[in-house]
Formats: sequence, C-alpha cells, structure tokens
Amino acid sequence: MAKVMIMDHPLIQHKIGYIRRENTGTKDFRQTVSEIAMLICYEATRDLKLQEVKIKTPICETTVKELKGRKMAVVPILRAGLGMVDGMLTMIPAAKVGHIGLYRDPETHLPVEYYCKLPEDCGEREVFVVDPMLATGGSAAAAIQMLKDKGCKSIHFMCIIAAPEGLEFLKNAHPDVDIYIGAMDEKLNENAYIVPGLGDAGDRIFGTK
Repeated sequence: MAKVMIMDHPLIQHKIGYIRRENTGTKDFRQTVSEIAMLICYEATRDLKLQEVKIKTPICETTVKELKGRKMAVVPILRAGLGMVDGMLTMIPAAKVGHIGLYRDPETHLPVEYYCKLPEDCGEREVFVVDPMLATGGSAAAAIQMLKDKGCKSIHFMCIIAAPEGLEFLKNAHPDVDIYIGAMDEKLNENAYIVPGLGDAGDRIFGTK
C-alpha cells in the first residue's frame, strides 16, 4: 500500500504560510516555491535504497554509502509544476527532467493533455511528478496514467498544497503511488479552487493573470 505523507517540518510550514499571503510578489513567491520543493524532496527521498561502495579518501580506504539502483526523473505538470523543478534539481542534480502539459477545462474541470516529453529511459527511473496544487486530483491522476502507459513503474507525487477531495481522488486512481504533501487544506470551492489555498500557482510563479 502506498503512503501519504503530510509534512510537519517547521521550515516547510513557515514558507507555505509566506506564499499564501496575497501581497507576496512574483520573485519571492517563485523563490519560496523552489525552496519548499527542495525541502519536500528531502523528505520524499528518505526511503531511497543505499549500497556500500569502497572508496579512497586522502587518508585511507573506506566504505561509504551511495544511492542504489534506479536513477531519478522529475516530471513537472505544466505550467505551475515548473516552479518546483529547480528546487528538486538542487537536491538531485543528476535527475533527468520530463514535461507533461495538461490544462483544466473551465467547464468540466477535467484535464486535457497538450504535451508530453519524457526521458527515453523514464521507465527505468524513480519518477517524481510535481505540481504545486492538488485540487480535484484530475490532472495528477491523468499525468501519472500517462507515465504508466509509457512504462514507468516507480512513481511518486509531490505537491505543496492539497485539498481532501483531490487526495481522495488520486489515492483511488493510483493506490500504488506515494503522495507527499506540504499542507492539507480545508476544501475546494465551487470553482474547484483550494480553500484557503494561495490562488493560481502558475499565475503567481510567472507573474501572469
């Protein structure tokens, strides 16, 4: 059974509080989203397997631990997910980056695919799908299904803020996917926006309206 982890780290909570403020400007919002992604990545990679490797230090030979097996890939859901990529790559700089483009139909609130470009060996990698907001869960579930259809087997989902409705939908759609959440909010409103949330993450990251 996959796990759901809601972050309780004080730094993550402090930074999420900062980006919720309506008067936080684009530059600070973008930078803080990247920092939050880095901190969630630290927690989300806690269970990665290690192996012992013999090396030589300037003093002597010794045995150290290194990551074992699968390499990693970061796959942001466009466009807001791009705001989390730099923070992820700070922690795992050798990771490859794929992109999945989905937008939410304003009438049905269902995800519509418009772009998908993944590393050729994505199926052999530990894949971290990132999107700041888990609202209805539709886009996240669709993106993960696209990855599974392309042969990805080890998939994790990371977001900064989630609504209970979106978490339930994603858990039911993909019970084998670990989910890492910065903060769990109260609900969705009639427009499928997270309450209290932080508004439109993509607009706030890129300064658009």
